[in-house]
Amino acid sequence: MSESFLLGRLLLQFNSEAADIITDLSAVALTPDGNLWLGSDETISIERLSPVAPHVFGQHYRFAIADFLELSGEGEIDIEGIDFSNNYLWLVGSHSTKRKKAKGKSADKDIERLAQIETDVNRYLLARIPIKDGILCESISHPENPEIQLTAGCLQRTATGNLLTEALKNDSHLGLYLSVPIPSKENGFDIEGLAVKGDRIFLGLRGPVLRGWAIILELEITEAEPGVLRLKEIGEGGKSYKKHFVDLRGLGVRELCWHGEDLIILAGPTMTVSGEMTVFRLRGILGREGDSITGQDGEDLEALFDLPFKVGADNAEGCRCFRIWARRRHFW
Repeated sequence: MSESFLLGRLLLQFNSEAADIITDLSAVALTPDGNLWLGSDETISIERLSPVAPHVFGQHYRFAIADFLELSGEGEIDIEGIDFSNNYLWLVGSHSTKRKKAKGKSADKDIERLAQIETDVNRYLLARIPIKDGILCESISHPENPEIQLTAGCLQRTATGNLLTEALKNDSHLGLYLSVPIPSKENGFDIEGLAVKGDRIFLGLRGPVLRGWAIILELEITEAEPGVLRLKEIGEGGKSYKKHFVDLRGLGVRELCWHGEDLIILAGPTMTVSGEMTVFRLRGILGREGDSITGQDGEDLEALFDLPFKVGADNAEGCRCFRIWARRRHFW
């Protein structure tokens, strides 16, 4: 019997302190202990929900990210991806700039606001925090080798971003988007997907989409010192990243997650419009030596299904799949 995929629903029960983030959830991960971890693009915290009944998660607990990582002020991280690997919870900010919104109160002020582009330093965050017994910790002993310490840390910061944005500034495809910089909701640089296997990190870009091709960045990291992560040279010519171009029918990446060694891609519009949202499966990405490009005409990329949506109301930002009975998987 072939494996099939179904779209399902979960009931998420938050306490009163999370009332302000429920409509802004932007990332989700499921850890082996059954806990569901969620992030918002408007906060500097991680939310944990535990299974309380079939398809129901509750017992909400909030972790302040500043308890484990050094942040700059109180600006939002714009969390867009969460994943779990090797006893670490990984998270990534959008690494994007934003244009101020028109408020509709004064035409002159709205025109002025639309000329203003802002940068929040905390958005340039790629980090990992150890987990023990469902609790985020600043440091823990490795479960299999107590002499090894697992320590919270993030990719080394720079004056204008971090080591990733510095590396990309001279890139032939992405450099312009980081040097201008173009705001995220205008096909600018915008990370919205995260999937981790060991020390291999895959970042899905909502934008830019180049002539219809979406981009997934691949990185590998090493711990230079406790709390400080750096990039390894893994690409051609000593580059510290690889680029994987994927034909998602003109859509950008909105989330990534693993199905075995295949990458599940939630794809959606790059701009601030309601539109088509599709789930794809990308095969073979773990075995690619250098940069790659995958079109719709081969067997490595498969469109699984389209998501139902209501114009102006539905905007999928996270997905996760897990087995609920033999040879069948649900997406949430």
